[in-house]
Amino acid sequence: MSATIIHGDCIEEMDNMPKESIDLTVTSPPYDNLRTYEGSLQWHEGIWKQVIEGLYRVTKEGGVVVWIVGDATIKGSETGTSFKQALYAKEIGFNLHDTMIFKKLNPMPLTHNRYEQAFEYMFILSKGKPKAWNPKLEDCKTRGEIRKGTQRHNLETLSRKHNDGLPVKRYKQRSNIWGYGLRYTKDHPAQFPEQLASDHIKSWSNEGDTVFDPFLGSGTTGKIAAQLNRNFIGIEKVEKYFNIAQERIKSVQPQLI
Repeated sequence: MSATIIHGDCIEEMDNMPKESIDLTVTSPPYDNLRTYEGSLQWHEGIWKQVIEGLYRVTKEGGVVVWIVGDATIKGSETGTSFKQALYAKEIGFNLHDTMIFKKLNPMPLTHNRYEQAFEYMFILSKGKPKAWNPKLEDCKTRGEIRKGTQRHNLETLSRKHNDGLPVKRYKQRSNIWGYGLRYTKDHPAQFPEQLASDHIKSWSNEGDTVFDPFLGSGTTGKIAAQLNRNFIGIEKVEKYFNIAQERIKSVQPQLI
């Protein structure tokens, strides 16, 4: 497996990448203008449209982009930029395969006249039907119980049939709301949990696939991709974060290019 990280601007660098070369992107782009990222940030509609267009070009048929994003609140109103981005991705050819929720189990408390902001969107954008699908499972609390009754047999006639009793399975597929505790660090202002990266990489790719993060930050996606035997490409513009990411990924993948 190989890991390549690039110090540069993701729009410019994606132009140099081969078309349809990426199996999975897991990334968290800037949220409106909530952070300046060492003064490097220029983030507006003209920029994020180019990023999404670049991702569409480099994504393989059957590939997936996990776009983790939230919205700023400006003059009492959320911007809705996240929805605009998802709809634009659909407009240029992506499928909006799923709208998932990243539930923050320990959100940073803020003082305002609304409920605490405890989630972000995880838009699952696919180029056609996802070719990799390895669903995460969880224990059923009622496993082993015998369920009796009736169940719908025909959706057109709404007829039902009797169920004599089947045991509840031990595992069930997880819902699309995933909860994680946050670890606040000085390394990066918006570092998402390693388990979140792991769950998406396992779900939407297979060993040997190529995973990409155009907003590498402190390198979480790259570190986990290396641990899970995926090839990885990452791009980071800020030298401070690039150096942190390089060390984190090297700890797992010494053959870092």
